Amino acid sequence: MTLIFYLLIAFITFIAFLHAWAKKSYDVSRTIVINAPKELIFSYVRQLKKQPIWIEWFKKTAQAVLKFKGEDGKMGATFYWKGDNRTVGEGTQKITKVKPPNLMETRILFVSPIKLRIRTYFAVKELEPGKSKVVCGARGNLPFPLSVMSIFYSPEKLCAADFENALNKLKRNLEVKVSKVKV
Repeated sequence: MTLIFYLLIAFITFIAFLHAWAKKSYDVSRTIVINAPKELIFSYVRQLKKQPIWIEWFKKTAQAVLKFKGEDGKMGATFYWKGDNRTVGEGTQKITKVKPPNLMETRILFVSPIKLRIRTYFAVKELEPGKSKVVCGARGNLPFPLSVMSIFYSPEKLCAADFENALNKLKRNLEVKVSKVKV
């Protein structure tokens, strides 16, 4: 019986050590160059209702409930979702900062499958007329047990592919839009 007790204490100590050693915060971002004016890109990106069109994460559930509140693209606008599976879960996204035509920040609160707060950001910088750089990212803190899990499966691994896919789809959508306007 005492061996089990010592093994349990050793396991708890090991997990506590991993939590103390692990990074508690993260900042994951991706950048892409889009052949479109920054005003067009920003007006598209800041609309919460358009996010399911270009953000791949929403494709993970076809039966998600989506609700919007407030004036889309403006500070305070809110987006609620509830998915039919544990991958998408349930949560809200609220626009917390808008600096047209360069920067938008949101706060995402996941309610399920795990409680988590994330800050997302989209920044647009014009490189030359009709060509802009877009940065999409997320930052936040990792509570226990996510801090320990991040040692083995980092937020970078978890989010990077989704960001890259979303930015590539955004690029395709906007460059097609620009080419139709030029014709």
